[in-house]
Amino acid sequence: MNKDVISYICLFVILVLVQVLLMNHIVLFNSAVCFIFIYFLIKLPINISVNWVLTLGFILGLSVDILSDTPGLNALSCTILAVLKRPAFFAYVQHDDQMRNISPTMGTMGFFSYCKYIFTMSAIYCMILYFVEFISYIDIADIFIKAGASTLFTFLVILAIDSLVYRN
Repeated sequence: MNKDVISYICLFVILVLVQVLLMNHIVLFNSAVCFIFIYFLIKLPINISVNWVLTLGFILGLSVDILSDTPGLNALSCTILAVLKRPAFFAYVQHDDQMRNISPTMGTMGFFSYCKYIFTMSAIYCMILYFVEFISYIDIADIFIKAGASTLFTFLVILAIDSLVYRN
């Protein structure tokens, strides 16, 4: 097996376990939950085929759903996030051949583009998750508060983790 494949498998397992064992139990201000496991989808190289990204996104979400006892919310949200990964990436970088073979990082995208990319991916995931979870919920403002707070929390944690990884 390729060294990169093994590192992505390890990242997958670690992020799912951290999400299920730690992050699902940390709720800030009764609103914000950090969805650290979407970092796996964010870090996948852009040149991976859409079919693989969709499959990995679905398996990632399904793994969290099974271990968290949620009824498919994460699988749906991760699959939609996987579909929107490439358009979100190319919204912040030039669409050229050099950018096709990279993995999104601060070094390859630049700090501000990478921050916008992480924030967009976090916002997409949180909005989908909370809208589907509370589809019959009356208070739309509460949905936006939970999605916004979770987006900000997820963004900050992923940015902090990536800063540590990039620095090393």
